[in-house]
Amino acid sequence: MTTQPTALPSRPQDLAPLIDHTLLQPGAGEADLRRYCEEALQHLFCSVCVNPVNVPLVAQLLRGSAVKTCSVVGFPLGATTSWDKAAETANAVHHGADEIDMVINIGALRDGRLDAVRDDIAAVRKACEGRVLKVIIETCLLTDEQKRTACRLAAEAKADFVKTSTGFSTGGATVEDVRLMRGTVGSALSVKASGGIRDWDTALAMIAAGANRIGASSGVALVTGAPASGTGY
Repeated sequence: MTTQPTALPSRPQDLAPLIDHTLLQPGAGEADLRRYCEEALQHLFCSVCVNPVNVPLVAQLLRGSAVKTCSVVGFPLGATTSWDKAAETANAVHHGADEIDMVINIGALRDGRLDAVRDDIAAVRKACEGRVLKVIIETCLLTDEQKRTACRLAAEAKADFVKTSTGFSTGGATVEDVRLMRGTVGSALSVKASGGIRDWDTALAMIAAGANRIGASSGVALVTGAPASGTGY
């Protein structure tokens, strides 16, 4: 896994291996999921990222390809217990998830209950051993020092990535936050930027700031240069 800075793509289509093609809207149905998987297979995105209930279908549709199945956990609030997150993770892995994007216990972090945050991440890490674990810290709700602390806790709990945002809170990824996260984790972890990335220039800026992965519902627009639709993830 790449933890070093990612080379800047020279063409939009070169973004494809860095994109988690993301469909997390609660109203997404089977036709939407099939379309996202078809787009991911066509453009060779890194993964399709979905809610846990949709993992079995997505894993089936992607089976035998290089495109991975990614499931969110504790999404979008991070406000379930560590036991719940571990169980949700184990179930997602059982049904074919290759990667897990978990939301931390944000309230515990803001309270300074750092052991609780670390243990929360560690419980999910144990439940998805051998798979990629990305830790969503929800930067828009944190001070800069809390962001640094969250990154350090993710590293201590043996996560693979730190990730900026759920895309469902008050803000998404910013270049400043990606740069701060990269500066904190160095080469120990990868960095995923997500939330509000809907065009080539924004994606390129995130990679230049230190992102190794881009989470976006507008993956096709990013790699084709077409206008992105909507204002979602």
